[in-house]
Amino acid sequence: INRKSSNRRVSQGLLTEVSWIFLSHSFCTRSLMRANAAKAFIRVWKVMEMCFQILVQEKRVTQRELFYKLLCDSPAYFTSQLQLHLNLAVVSKLFSQCLTDVVALLRCSRFSLGIMASSRGLEPNEEVVDCSACGSSGHAISGDLNLLEKLILKTDARYIIVVEKHAIFQRLAEDRIFNQIPSILITAKGYPDIATRFLLHRLSRAFPDLPILALVDWNPAGLAILCTFKFGSIGMGLEAYRYACNVKWLGLRGNDLQLIPEQSMVPLKQRDLQIATSLMSSEFLQENYREELAVMVQLGQRVEIEALYFHGYGYLGKYIAKKIVGSTNVHDTPATFRSNHREPNTTSKELAVMVQLGQRVEIEALYFHGYGYLGKYIAKKIVQANYI
Repeated sequence: INRKSSNRRVSQGLLTEVSWIFLSHSFCTRSLMRANAAKAFIRVWKVMEMCFQILVQEKRVTQRELFYKLLCDSPAYFTSQLQLHLNLAVVSKLFSQCLTDVVALLRCSRFSLGIMASSRGLEPNEEVVDCSACGSSGHAISGDLNLLEKLILKTDARYIIVVEKHAIFQRLAEDRIFNQIPSILITAKGYPDIATRFLLHRLSRAFPDLPILALVDWNPAGLAILCTFKFGSIGMGLEAYRYACNVKWLGLRGNDLQLIPEQSMVPLKQRDLQIATSLMSSEFLQENYREELAVMVQLGQRVEIEALYFHGYGYLGKYIAKKIVGSTNVHDTPATFRSNHREPNTTSKELAVMVQLGQRVEIEALYFHGYGYLGKYIAKKIVQANYI
């Protein structure tokens, strides 16, 4: 299947606000008369053969393990690339493309082929994990998606906060921000891996009323990380819907620059400009994100989250609380993070309706449904979060 950006489309959920990237029905053709194309075709079948063996043996392997196994078992079709003076990273990319072709041909997920996500840490063998008691290092996310799917999740949090950097995650955990703001903290330590994206999607399904907020650096790379969580990536365009979440951009935002000393701003790198160009050309980037990205490029500056330490190490938690509680902008900013999604002028609208109708209603009117109805009414209103 064609993995170029020209074959990229965006799909919108019918019952949710989640959008995701997917690859359209544009396919690549390969001629078996050419040696390189024939080898690429055989590599796809070699990957399928190995996946079949994994499933028959009821095993689970990481993508990296499968890659090195194929390097050893089928040197004629994989290590030959090294003889052309290509480095291992390029060969790994070729293997990843083969795996994507297998997913496209079989119309299934990598996980259903026996391939689990690589974990970026270790996980203790515990049946019950209290994440609030794990210290500032947090609890490692398992690469076994089947295990993540079977987790029994319980929380009293009001928000899910996705943090770009592990260092910022540690600071927030050390400050126990989840006690100040009832929240679940999660980080992928940079660009999100499949396991972290899957867990975030799992949390969004388990707790659909919890807003998901992203705290990233104010630079094109930070926005790209947010978009990967929100929409997925072209490389996994056939599976993006399994991991996409309705993530909101908490910070850093352009209107936060007033909090940042000028000496903390760093010029954009060439890599930043390349990422910005790629994001600008994508049709999924919403208008207010596009405008903010344009400001980054125009200023030629980038700001990291750590710049907020200018106000003290304890300021980060106060910043997050202020962003969640105090914003009034309705365009994907913290005011819309509240689960009730009510506009700030709801009270004025209710008052206008009263005046227009010229009527008043007392609480006792609910007794029409019986004296026991009042408690049910209150419970229903709380569950639906239909209050200001």
